[in-house]
Amino acid sequence: MNLLVIVNDQPYGSERPFNALRLADALSKRDGVEVRVFLMGDAVACAVAGQQLPDGHYHLDRMLKGVLHRAAVGCCGTCLDARGLHERQLVDGARRSTLAELADWTLWADRTLVF
Repeated sequence: MNLLVIVNDQPYGSERPFNALRLADALSKRDGVEVRVFLMGDAVACAVAGQQLPDGHYHLDRMLKGVLHRAAVGCCGTCLDARGLHERQLVDGARRSTLAELADWTLWADRTLVF
């Protein structure tokens, strides 16, 4: 089964990105399941490497690194540009992507989950 997870929310303000990445990680560990994650809007900030957070707070960049072992992660290029972010700031493996690639991934997916 092919699953696409689209994340839209800012990294720390709601728990949607946290839950999306937890689910993507759990699903990617299943036999016969291929997962792709697309970050868009404020969610592109989830992929910024080296986030500094208070003790005891979850780190989405670290969570994303775990997901990247088994899943492709694309970050909307237009959304990165709108936030002044560059691909070199992203965790290793996360990459700049396009809406055209998201369209391809949507057609590839058997199911699409949007957070």
